[in-house]
Amino acid sequence: MLKFPARDVRPTPRCAPTPDASLADRLIVELASADDVYDGMARVVPILRSGGHLRRVEWWTSTEDGQALRLEAASGLRGGRRTAFPVGALGSLVLVGDDSSPELTNIVTRFVAVLRRLATEEQLAVHALRLVRKNEALEDFAALVAHELKGALATARLQSDAASAIDDAIDLVDSILEVARSESAPEQSACAARCLEEALRNLGEIDVKISVDLPEEFPLPPAALRVLFRNLVGNAIAAKARHIRVSASADAHRSLLTVDDDGVGVGAPENYAGGSGLGLGLCRRLAARLGGALELEPRATGGTCARLVLTGGET
Repeated sequence: MLKFPARDVRPTPRCAPTPDASLADRLIVELASADDVYDGMARVVPILRSGGHLRRVEWWTSTEDGQALRLEAASGLRGGRRTAFPVGALGSLVLVGDDSSPELTNIVTRFVAVLRRLATEEQLAVHALRLVRKNEALEDFAALVAHELKGALATARLQSDAASAIDDAIDLVDSILEVARSESAPEQSACAARCLEEALRNLGEIDVKISVDLPEEFPLPPAALRVLFRNLVGNAIAAKARHIRVSASADAHRSLLTVDDDGVGVGAPENYAGGSGLGLGLCRRLAARLGGALELEPRATGGTCARLVLTGGET
């Protein structure tokens, strides 16, 4: 029997899988095709984990006060060595695994550079949009002040107590200023009945029957809701309405505010919008900036239904 000398056979060490060089392109394409960088990062995290053969990938951002970190997206199981890649204002991308190959580091570094650039471009676009909206708001504000003061001062000329009417005009200007400030404030809700009561008080003596069916709260800033009530009810009165019904409702999908009247109607010779028509146009612009739309519909029996629709439901 032949005998051969024994050999020292050792197992060949297993190497960690090397990520495909095209992974960086996949990550960048996924990020660029998303609606925004936040949506893109949520898509990128699981692709990076599987394509990079990692145990887990996490994306952390700072909380609003900047005092803590918040986990925005994660994919995979916990446990393993953690390597963090700062991504500027978007926080940090954390790779979890036993090994981090130079190839993977290069891929992530390339991706992070693109991510930072896209995030900066998106922030610039948001700031530009805010500037445009502020300019529109200034134009609307000037027109709204002129419209409200014109009506109030015209009333003052016909009254024996002009000082009282002028005081009302000053109050209107204060409320318009409040609307301008409220547009940049966090989302608010208002007591609809109280806002309507204050709007009617601004309109002075009214010889019209008004029916009210309003919830306790409506998802608009109080100042904005008062201006909308004052203009819509004022338009109905100018259209010679004898009965006005004001109602509102809100559910998980949308909020609805309705001012229904039996006046001359939208298409009548008398101007439904009251004088110059600026009040109605500005209400439409205000509604749009608040995330809704103002619709006017003629009623089958005569009159007009003004409807403010806000999507997103209750706040």
